[in-house]
Amino acid sequence: MARVRSWSASFACALFAGTAWLAPALALSIFLAACRHIVPVDTVPLDQAGMSYDAIQQLRALDITSPEVADLARARAGGLSEGSCIEAVRIFHGRHQAFHGGEAMAGLAGAGMSEASILELARLDQLGADSGEFQAMRLAGLSEAIVLEVARHRATGQPVLAGASLALLRNTGLRDATLLELARRGVPDSQASTILAGRRRGATDAEILRAFPGT
Repeated sequence: MARVRSWSASFACALFAGTAWLAPALALSIFLAACRHIVPVDTVPLDQAGMSYDAIQQLRALDITSPEVADLARARAGGLSEGSCIEAVRIFHGRHQAFHGGEAMAGLAGAGMSEASILELARLDQLGADSGEFQAMRLAGLSEAIVLEVARHRATGQPVLAGASLALLRNTGLRDATLLELARRGVPDSQASTILAGRRRGATDAEILRAFPGT
């Protein structure tokens, strides 16, 4: 009986010794197989859009993805500097978001928005659906300060005059300083028709500001 037990123990040890290598070997084979399927991000579109080697390396260090490369190429081709493109990615990644503001950034740049203001819109997370309105505001002649003030109110869910209303009021001769102050005061867009009516009756900028002191 002791001989049988000894043989069983020897067999078990031999079996363990023969199979112990399987776990690390299996893990290594899975790792190597995964590595073979990792495809490097193609940054050729960035090079074609005029991005320098150093800038592309900085973007690689930010772990950009293929969709982000395409969006960055749009921003760069739209006139945004390398520095602004890199900073925009940092802003989006800081919110744990994939960068998706390339088209909006290019559109805003084309409408005459400065890169500093575009990056501020990115920080406010306002390069989404409202970016088209901000472009229209700039094309209508509204100042960047007014655009940013509207964006700040939108970012915090506060009421503010819409871009179309501000452009219409500007066409009545209201000064940019007055429009900016109305935006700062958070005058809701529902009051735009009242302001417009007062303007048509000859109300001055000072009178309109007195009528809408804000909250």
